[in-house]
Amino acid sequence: MKQFKRITLALFLFVGFFVRADEGMWFLMFIDRLNHRDMQKMGLQLTAEEIYSINHSSLKDAVVQFNGGCTAELISKDGLLLTNHHCGYDAIAELSTPENDYLTNGYWAADRGQELKPKSLYVRFFVRMDDCTKRILAKVSDDMSENERDKIIRQEIALIEKENSDEGKYVVSVRSFFQGNEFYYFVYQDYKDVRLVGTPPNSIGKFGGDTDNWEWPRHTGDFSMFRVYADANGNPADYSTSNVPLHPKHHLPINLNGVKEGDFAMIMGYPGRTNRWLPAGGIDQNVKYAYPAWVEASKTAMDAMKVYMDQDANVRLNYASKYARTANYWKNRQGMIDALTGFQTAASKAKNEAKFDAWANKPENKATYGSVVSTINNYYAATNDKARHDNYLSILFRNAEYASISRGLGAQLMAYAKADNTKQTAMKAELVAAINEFFATTHGPAELDILINGLNLYAAKANFELVDGVAAMYADGNCANEIRAMYAMSILASQNRMLAFLEFPSEDQLSNDPLYKLSSNILAQLIKRTDELTALNNDFNRAYRLLVAGLRESGMSTVLYPDANSTLRLTYGKVSALPADKRNDAKINNYTTLQGTINKYKPNDEEFDLPQRLIDLNAQKDFGRYADKAGYMPVNFLTNNDITGGNSGSPVLNGKGELIGIAFDGNIEAMAGDVIFDNKLQKTINVDIRYVLFIIDKYAGAKHIVDEMTIVP
Repeated sequence: MKQFKRITLALFLFVGFFVRADEGMWFLMFIDRLNHRDMQKMGLQLTAEEIYSINHSSLKDAVVQFNGGCTAELISKDGLLLTNHHCGYDAIAELSTPENDYLTNGYWAADRGQELKPKSLYVRFFVRMDDCTKRILAKVSDDMSENERDKIIRQEIALIEKENSDEGKYVVSVRSFFQGNEFYYFVYQDYKDVRLVGTPPNSIGKFGGDTDNWEWPRHTGDFSMFRVYADANGNPADYSTSNVPLHPKHHLPINLNGVKEGDFAMIMGYPGRTNRWLPAGGIDQNVKYAYPAWVEASKTAMDAMKVYMDQDANVRLNYASKYARTANYWKNRQGMIDALTGFQTAASKAKNEAKFDAWANKPENKATYGSVVSTINNYYAATNDKARHDNYLSILFRNAEYASISRGLGAQLMAYAKADNTKQTAMKAELVAAINEFFATTHGPAELDILINGLNLYAAKANFELVDGVAAMYADGNCANEIRAMYAMSILASQNRMLAFLEFPSEDQLSNDPLYKLSSNILAQLIKRTDELTALNNDFNRAYRLLVAGLRESGMSTVLYPDANSTLRLTYGKVSALPADKRNDAKINNYTTLQGTINKYKPNDEEFDLPQRLIDLNAQKDFGRYADKAGYMPVNFLTNNDITGGNSGSPVLNGKGELIGIAFDGNIEAMAGDVIFDNKLQKTINVDIRYVLFIIDKYAGAKHIVDEMTIVP
């Protein structure tokens, strides 16, 4: 209720206050036709060709997808890469030990020989894209079933991807847009030798923790630095000491002049997922069924992890990434519930769908669109309870290693048991390494509690057909005794028992192992599809595709861009303030300062502690050339760009294509933004590039890293 009141009050405070936000996550290939003139009026000084070019270097060559889930940018001619601290978190945690705890203490490579290689980390360069809609849709017809349509489309996609891969040189992905009404293919090149160059300590890179996450004012130095390596010819290569820094086609120059209200700002990156076309029934399902289950199940898992993370440094490092990811989405989903409820988004969508339904049932439209809205509404009514069930179970599957082990290590053991002696010999060394890694990075007592607590919550709250065997386990209102007995008996709960299994593998023994059976049953329940549900899904998919087509045809939707789906997009807007906030010492509430960071300082607090050196630099006003001309040290600033998850780490650029910041978060009041864009509330929270360089140079003393960047006057 408190959150609802905050959002409602914000609606009244914000009216008339803002620079207009520009909605849209745009394809680069259409910038010239759709956006360039508007962007020029707002302050862009680049040509469309300088943003996206196939034949010449352009901005797109400096922006990469980072490890499949974030964005990063090249900032030197030697492959230096900048992204968020929370994007590099997994790699930093992996490289950390209690003796060399880079998460807590930070790390700065004194030279390239000290740059650290995580086991698995890659970046993806965007080469080009093209429209293949006509080719694909020419293969299907309206009288096909959805299954027939999907099969033919998949076949054509496979051909397009093969044709453009250049015999494996490129990764090609054909993606559906506007719910299957348009198709484009994307050509990428992956580089897998990526090494850690530098990271601030958690007390800077994660300052504010979960409390400040999605909140403004913000004071977080959310950045980390890596380097991309290639072979001697600049081609992708597996890790080797003979590899050399990649010389990218383009790297971003850095502007230290700072930002002010109304300055043009554009962001390029890989936004993960939006649902701007989501029907009213889908919004209601998320708000009332799916997201509450997600929030509750996530909190249950976090609480179980935290107990053991606080007790043991090894456990803290091993579970840091999982905990951070879970906490991030936990707060995000609660913010979505609050925002979508506060804005009555479902009711607004329902009104528009009622108008569409009237248009759809006109004689000239009825044959194609007449049943679209009713089919969609029937689908959601029939799947609400399942959505709640699936979210309780999927969060358990995501967080409890033994809930998902049948799909991971357990599946490898089963393949080993089924193999002949020759294949087993070839597989054994890799399996031994996987087993040792599993037990080095998981903590048995923590995993037991995550599984027990999550399964108890699921059994009590799912209100749906339960995983096979769980109802009996929960008969007395607690699965703990049964799970502990399973753990005591299971091959999978003991490193020694797993290694012994490799010597005498038995398919029957593994298939009857209690934890393996439980995990297999959980997975089976997650993927279970009755004939009724399959029919509902097919009808819904067709209806949703036609809804989007009809909304575009009728002009009842003004959305001109497709939903985000982890493909490269550009969004543009301006530096934009929120109403004055007494928690922010800044003169205009579109930026924060290092003094504001110090004002939040709480010694030895997990979220708000600070390094003494940073406090001393602020006291001495020793900011070097990175201070604002007004004398303060800037930390974060706001723009009104249209972003979502996956944009983390995206470069924030001025009108000349110079780097002025790194996007890292949104504001809690606009958590409905994945579903409906609000040009009054939508904000992007960015790290000021001056703070990044200040931390590297003045705080860390790693000026050699700054020296390889291109700093513009």
